[in-house]
Amino acid sequence: MAAVRGDRVRALQHVLYRAAKADPGRRFHSLRDKVYREDVLQRAWYAVRRNNGAPGIDKITLADAEEYGVTRLLGELAGDLREGAWRPLPARRVLIPKPGSSERRPLAIAAVRDRIVQAAVKIVLEPVFEADFLPCSFGFRPKRSAHDGLQVLIDECWQGRRWVVETDIANCFSAIPHEKLMQAVEERISDQGVLKLLRVMLRAGVMEDGQVRREVTGTPQGGPASPLLCNIYLHRLDRAWDADRHGVLVRYCDDLVVMCATRQQADAALERLTGLLAGLGLGPKAAKTRIVRLEEGGEGFDFLGFHHRLVRGRTPKSAHLTFLARWPARKAVQHARDRIREITARERLLLPAGWIVEDLNRFLRGWAGYFRYGNSALMLGQIRNYALERLALWLSKKRNRRRAWGWGIKQVLLSPDHMGLIILDGTVIPPRPFRPWRGQAERRR
Repeated sequence: MAAVRGDRVRALQHVLYRAAKADPGRRFHSLRDKVYREDVLQRAWYAVRRNNGAPGIDKITLADAEEYGVTRLLGELAGDLREGAWRPLPARRVLIPKPGSSERRPLAIAAVRDRIVQAAVKIVLEPVFEADFLPCSFGFRPKRSAHDGLQVLIDECWQGRRWVVETDIANCFSAIPHEKLMQAVEERISDQGVLKLLRVMLRAGVMEDGQVRREVTGTPQGGPASPLLCNIYLHRLDRAWDADRHGVLVRYCDDLVVMCATRQQADAALERLTGLLAGLGLGPKAAKTRIVRLEEGGEGFDFLGFHHRLVRGRTPKSAHLTFLARWPARKAVQHARDRIREITARERLLLPAGWIVEDLNRFLRGWAGYFRYGNSALMLGQIRNYALERLALWLSKKRNRRRAWGWGIKQVLLSPDHMGLIILDGTVIPPRPFRPWRGQAERRR
């Protein structure tokens, strides 16, 4: 039954996408009834459940929603949406640490029922705007990933674009003006019911320290629809960009890199970028904005978790070549070490060793699964060795051998498979210019 419903939802999205693609000037006027369709709301619930988020200010968890009855909950939501009675609660604002940094990112956690509505709106609107989005945009889009954007950097550097403008948009999710955002949405959507839903979502506000704050800017970061709304707004930047004059733009939501051929073009690109963002009521983050020249022995830049730097080949066949290499950035490595320390913390000494190894393996698989597509063999080896050391230290403490760290290392290393800790050697796939980033062997699977 779920598969049939899923097929119907995909069929709806395909119809909307084809209609939008066939007529770039078309404005859609009959979408509201799609939002509260039973199969769309069911798909929205699956998306929210899969994300496994925390409760909102009503303190209703996903488990509570399941106990109440998903069918019953979705039926009530459909009725409220049909009658125009749905009103979202303010989101619960929390500050979460940024990986590898002392900064904290504001996150707005909406109530479960409100997240379902946001996900349903996204399901209906996304195919319409996907028909317009440009190839330079990679973040939070179907069938596009961070590695697709990283491959563009490899290709452009190989072609001689070795001046890089790197920046990200300051407080992007909280700074987007509501009225300008709605104008961008209205370029494609004329259905007043859907537009009203979006306005109500944007004005729901956030609860912080017992006070509700309703701003005239921002799409609260953390909601299912927020990345789509951000991309809709920043599409205005994408379509105004002239790659021939200002270099090749690579945008992952609010993170930007421009690959340029000369210093003059890089200066012009930064000026153009600043001007376009100002026209949108946004601006680049000064601390993360700079122009970098890629040269052998020179500095590099960080983008999407990787550090990128121009290096020379180390084999006899490649010694005459320079290419853009990438490996985990310092912040990404620090995040990995912090997470491994959390998993092997003193507070977890009462847990079975198998559980600790399982948690370590789960994290290492995910971390290496992203960073393996790069020149990351050394870093992956270091992180795995650090996990071994922390596991040995945890084991020593558990057996009350706090001063015998060497004993713990022997227990781990002398076990047949290092107590089951996964091996990351041999998993790396270095990028190549103008070749699929997954590699030929992996694509054949």
